[in-house]
Amino acid sequence: MITAPELEIGVLILGIVILMFEAFAAKMDKHLLAFAGILGLAAVLVASFFVVPSPSSDQATGFWSFYTADSLSIFFKGFALITTILVLIMMIDYAPVLASSVATRNVGSTLGEFFALPIFTCAGLMYMASAIDFIFIFVSLELVTISFYVLVSFTRSNPATLEAGVKYLVLSALSTAFLVYGITWIFGATGQTNLERITVVLASSDTDREAALFGMVLVLVALGFKIAAVPFQIWVPDVYQGAPTPVTAYLSVGSKAAGFVVLLRVLRPFLMLPEMQRLLVLIAILTLIYGNLAALPQGNLKRLLAYSSIAHAGYLLIGVACFDGGAVIFYLVAYLLMTLLSFAVLVIVSQRTGDRISDFDGLAKRSPFLAFAMLIAMVSLAGVPFTVGFLGKFFIFYAAIAQRQLALVVVGVITVACGFYYYLKVVRAMYWQSAATIDKIPLSALSRFAMSALILAIIGLGIYPQPILKAFEPTRGRVAATSTTVR
Repeated sequence: MITAPELEIGVLILGIVILMFEAFAAKMDKHLLAFAGILGLAAVLVASFFVVPSPSSDQATGFWSFYTADSLSIFFKGFALITTILVLIMMIDYAPVLASSVATRNVGSTLGEFFALPIFTCAGLMYMASAIDFIFIFVSLELVTISFYVLVSFTRSNPATLEAGVKYLVLSALSTAFLVYGITWIFGATGQTNLERITVVLASSDTDREAALFGMVLVLVALGFKIAAVPFQIWVPDVYQGAPTPVTAYLSVGSKAAGFVVLLRVLRPFLMLPEMQRLLVLIAILTLIYGNLAALPQGNLKRLLAYSSIAHAGYLLIGVACFDGGAVIFYLVAYLLMTLLSFAVLVIVSQRTGDRISDFDGLAKRSPFLAFAMLIAMVSLAGVPFTVGFLGKFFIFYAAIAQRQLALVVVGVITVACGFYYYLKVVRAMYWQSAATIDKIPLSALSRFAMSALILAIIGLGIYPQPILKAFEPTRGRVAATSTTVR
């Protein structure tokens, strides 16, 4: 029988082995390291299906007071592994761009490091999914963030990349300070850092709830940076545009998903405080409005997807504000599929023409498959029926209606209409605009297979969502029960 911590240990060992080969096997083809990483992560993903969930207890001691192996954490370990595998496939396609950038600095190839860093990031994401103590949340969060520091600024000869790296470093350090200060206030008010024990302490009338609430607001500021919620989203457009495209995809999906998993966990002890729900509703409304309106005039596709990421954080916050963890999980799965598919196409097309929407003009004639893949990604992001994006929004709005949050429903529906405009601009460019060049765009068999799998998943889960619904059904019941008890 496999235990949950062995999954993270396996991922860390895999990353260290790849770094060793990078350092001591200078003459080998470094692309092989990416394939080794993909196969290794796939093996860990298969092993994750044999881990038996074991819910945490407030009486746990030692390591298990920091770590849980419940169904939610195991589900998101698989989420992190799948995301990293797809990002590594994108990195293989992006390798020529990286090689040309490295060559201008007259240094040896660093492809091995480029392929190893996402694996260490994946280990941090997996630890975040299991963290049930503020100390362990901080440690795992820093493992993820430090890896992203290097990945965002990896092509340092590019001024835009260097600017993105500096902005991410400074603002991420600021968010870490908010996190530590918030944890300090919560510990001072409750005497605990374990989330389940904090829940018990807050139920007591002797606790200084105002101090605990202030600490939670500071923690929410830090997590707001990770999930790109307003007003903590200002770094997103510049960092997403300047970072290497596969890293942008990883930031958009992996970092955001882990942030929401942590948010779901740390909010549970504070559900009894009515001020918290009102604050979440306000942040969700502001995030929806800002993300969608700012995306309307964008002509650069990477920047458009950056503002789109902010908008989708708003939809996810609707589920969080309504205490429906199941809806949040399903939406995250949908967001994984459609966002990674759009970035996978962008990685390939941008190397030939560029990353502006006008660079996609006539793509249907140059590469019908890539145009169809981007079409599926865009219509799913917009929320067209029979795609997983539509069902994701449906479950989110259903949760808001069930909680009688009519303001969230009204703002959400209006902003969905905005999304149709800027997503379908890309479709219009691919199918209705004439191409400046008719050169065919080559596509590797591995990338074609990955994109085909994402297309099938987007359509399949949009028609038959039961596999994901069954996976998060226990979580939905648990969160709903907590919400009912609070009320």
